[in-house]
Amino acid sequence: MQAVNNLELDNVKGGVSGWVVIGIAAIVVFLAGVFEGITSPNPCQK
Repeated sequence: MQAVNNLELDNVKGGVSGWVVIGIAAIVVFLAGVFEGITSPNPCQK
């Protein structure tokens, strides 16, 4: 096993971008809204 110092740790690339998490959350919310609209359609209240 090789020890890594803090400078090398800063240069490590990897993980998930914040934009990817936001995009996945937006897709899940959109699909939940579509599913709810299909299963229990409510007319617009005037």
